[in-house]
Amino acid sequence: MQYSPKFKLKMIAKLVGPDARSARSLSQETGIAQATLSRWLREAKVEPMALKTPIKEQTRRSRWTPDEKVRVVLDAAALDDTALGAFLRREGLHESDLVRFRKEVREAATDGLRAKASRGRTPEQKENERLRKELARKDRALAETAALLVLQGKARAFFASEGEEGDTNNSNGR
Repeated sequence: MQYSPKFKLKMIAKLVGPDARSARSLSQETGIAQATLSRWLREAKVEPMALKTPIKEQTRRSRWTPDEKVRVVLDAAALDDTALGAFLRREGLHESDLVRFRKEVREAATDGLRAKASRGRTPEQKENERLRKELARKDRALAETAALLVLQGKARAFFASEGEEGDTNNSNGR
């Protein structure tokens, strides 16, 4: 027969503590085999958090996500030693876990900052630089074209005025 994790925890709680009962007497009361109750108790001793934390929570906590690790490190940083102990118990962690989390968070942060610094410019920055260069090139070309037009106008004016004032072609007879 399958028993729910909550029911197993309830039975284990009756087998331990100041009002602990024997597996045999609990077996007679509940109808669950004494061997089954004893096995549950052994398993609970192997995983001591079984008495404090529901089984769903244990399996979820066996795999900490990066976000959870960062949250735990930040929350723990704001606590004094007394509150830190209670916090670690509530989270189901040992102090060595917190030390490891701190190290992992620190390494991830420094790696992220190094990667960001080595990436250089963003695509938007590169596009902005390309457009600035193109604009400067076009400004130079426009200035050159304007200068050529001014010179062309002056040349036309020069040659047009020269023919009006003193035309030397055949008017002197030479």
